[in-house]
Amino acid sequence: MRASGPAARRGPYAKSEARRSAIVAAAMRVFSQHGYRSGSLRDVAAEAGMSMSTLMHHFPRKDDLLLAVLAERDALGAGIPTSDADDLIDHIVAQARANEAIPGLVALYSVLAAEATTVGHPARPFFVTRFERMRGQLVPIFERLRATGRLRDGVDPGMAADGLIALWDGIQLRWLLQPDEVDVTGQLRSHLELLIAPTPDEGRKVASQDG
Repeated sequence: MRASGPAARRGPYAKSEARRSAIVAAAMRVFSQHGYRSGSLRDVAAEAGMSMSTLMHHFPRKDDLLLAVLAERDALGAGIPTSDADDLIDHIVAQARANEAIPGLVALYSVLAAEATTVGHPARPFFVTRFERMRGQLVPIFERLRATGRLRDGVDPGMAADGLIALWDGIQLRWLLQPDEVDVTGQLRSHLELLIAPTPDEGRKVASQDG
């Protein structure tokens, strides 16, 4: 007697999901090394160790695979925190440190972000939306910092958000090129400390240490 119900479907479903995951992982490696334009579906199939027909059964179009890769990248790398503003520096530094453990994904992100500036590139809407979302999360945090007197005089919340996003992407690109010479977390912490004033207690502690 053949099994029926969820238990019977679990085997084929799990196998299909495993294949999809293998294809996405292979595409991440291919696109990060060769770019989206130059990395072909045939390259991805070879990297995944499967036939083209198997790959195209799961991803009929190259654009479908790219979107799956971008979704996986965002799932593995958390976005800008929306927690209390006082925790912003620790959150940003922690995420940057986590990114150092996944250089392949950081490289993929950098390559695709640059390629997406081309009009008509399938990843362009993804990156436009992603940057808008990040800015939309950061600006209110900087506004709350300004309202509580924590944002330094003359710092505009919108410009602070744009500057942080630009620095983060730029310093990670330098790190990919010169990993032994670039301290991503140190650069980000230093930049944020230029924007955010310490609390009175923190200020007194620093002053006593300097004294």
